[in-house]
Amino acid sequence: MSDKTPKLGGQSGLRRLWNGPNFRWNLFLLLLITVECVVFGATNSKFLSLSRIFASANGDLTFWYVSIFVTFVMITGGIDIQSCAIVGLTSIIIGVAWQDFGMNIWVASLLAVAVSVACGALSGFFVAYCGVQAMVVTLGGSFLYSGLGLLVSGLSSTEAYKGISGFPDSFKALTRTKLFGIVPLQMIIFLVLLLAAYLLLHRSKYGRKVFLVGVNPAAAEYSGVNSRWITMSTYILSGLAAGITGVVMTSQLGTAKSDLGGNFTMTIITACVLGGTLSTGGKGSAIGTALAAISITLLRFGMPLCFGINKQYLDIPIGVLLVVVVVGRAIVSNPTVIAWVGKLRGKGKEAKAGA
Repeated sequence: MSDKTPKLGGQSGLRRLWNGPNFRWNLFLLLLITVECVVFGATNSKFLSLSRIFASANGDLTFWYVSIFVTFVMITGGIDIQSCAIVGLTSIIIGVAWQDFGMNIWVASLLAVAVSVACGALSGFFVAYCGVQAMVVTLGGSFLYSGLGLLVSGLSSTEAYKGISGFPDSFKALTRTKLFGIVPLQMIIFLVLLLAAYLLLHRSKYGRKVFLVGVNPAAAEYSGVNSRWITMSTYILSGLAAGITGVVMTSQLGTAKSDLGGNFTMTIITACVLGGTLSTGGKGSAIGTALAAISITLLRFGMPLCFGINKQYLDIPIGVLLVVVVVGRAIVSNPTVIAWVGKLRGKGKEAKAGA
């Protein structure tokens, strides 16, 4: 072994990477994506069209963007089910500020994103500094921000059910520009957000603090970590991601509505859990969540196209996937199962030694 190979506890850096649970789970997700491509592609060759896949992915960007940063929240032991309401609030603020208050479209977008960050900060404050359960706070937040969206839409001269449209071409170009004529710009935005999330979570001191807070908040405090601020900051990041999603979706659809993206809450949670994030906190991966989100999108795209399944029933396989992952992880982490597997390994080694 080369002297330059990083070591820790007698293991090379490469071996530690391979033995890491995130790496192995990410390999499983890559295998799942590969199987989906093979099965769906063999059933219907139209599935393998990149343009069709990107077109399908555009409709799922709501949970792609948000789920990456909801992962941060769940690693700290919290949960965020208000993100979709913030997406709708962001969208309607853009529309009303531009159409009814005469703001520049980009200034209106910045204002809407600032409001979304404030929404995340407010919920994060109640969770971190007031000790209110995250489920209660974000459930209340989903109703509060949905209501605020309706309130803002009431300020518009356009009926709420119609939505605000007629945005400038420069704004709509945000999601109509394609790299190499195939890759939409919003996919590039996704990759930028994923890179930022990866660096923050896995390559920075901030990320180590997020994991430490999720494992043991008391130990984090004794280590000099401001666990309350770290917890609150994850909700701020989630709010920021929801705001960016609201801007992108408004540009893509060309319409501002207060209920935009309101049906993706459970899909976001599923992407986080399927990506390897523990609901109890302390474990998660930005890459894993992204791969899980992609696999869910391929499932939602492939089943109607290849097997003729009605789109209104697509929540069923996603729900089954969530239950299987949660139950399977609970079984695998059960001490009795771990001990049983250990005994089997021991017997296998004895058999080999006897041979």
